[in-house]
Amino acid sequence: MMELMSARQVAAVPYYAAQGSECTLFEQAHASRLPLLIKGPTGCGKTRFVEHMAARLGRPLVTVSCHDDLSAADLVGRHLIGGGDTVWCDGPLTRAVREGAICYLDEVVEARKDTTVVLHPLADDRRVLPIERTGELLAAAPGFMLVISYNPGYQNLLKGLKPSTRQRFVALTLGYPVPDIERSIVQAESGCTAAVAQQLVQLAQALRRLTDHDLEETASTRLLVMAARLAAAGLPLRDSCTAAIVDALTDDADTARALAEVVSAVVGDG
Repeated sequence: MMELMSARQVAAVPYYAAQGSECTLFEQAHASRLPLLIKGPTGCGKTRFVEHMAARLGRPLVTVSCHDDLSAADLVGRHLIGGGDTVWCDGPLTRAVREGAICYLDEVVEARKDTTVVLHPLADDRRVLPIERTGELLAAAPGFMLVISYNPGYQNLLKGLKPSTRQRFVALTLGYPVPDIERSIVQAESGCTAAVAQQLVQLAQALRRLTDHDLEETASTRLLVMAARLAAAGLPLRDSCTAAIVDALTDDADTARALAEVVSAVVGDG
């Protein structure tokens, strides 16, 4: 069971509004030494959730933003030349394994497929990291947890988790919060008024219902918070929505006009 936190520790925990039982699942996965796969659309709170849980559990957090050029050496480490000597330098995954940290690989499907194979010995009962270049077989320190995430909306034949990888993880699916929770998030994260938070969530609901425009993504909770922060700083709400939502979602002029019409219908000229 997780120990009770002091008032100072509670204050240091990043804000997160739970959508369901995901916090309990994370705690139980950590206690059971199980790796976790988090699925969800862009801007729904995956990273904030991991930050929140790492702080609640009192574990250090190592975050890696995955990309097309991410190699196994980028995760594990490499030999570097310094002062005329060759010195081994741990990568972020190795540091997390040594320290018993939570290692979070964000958008893991963006990494090269051969890179994710290095996770396999850590994501099963072995919980070890073979470091081929040094000959070390590194056992995970107590408290270590492997967490990966991706956006299923971007899944295709070229970018997807191999079954041999994904079946090593317990999985959690997150979506955009229900309106009541999303309003509380927008208000808490931006300092905007309850009325502004209400309008922004209504706008998000309207934009998420659109199906006849070629949008890769829709209005995320993250975009709502950005718009709310602009509004709280004094920018008119409509201008805030244009800058943080409409122009962030599309470069197509016709689509932007269509989204702007939805903005006008929901928030007016305020």
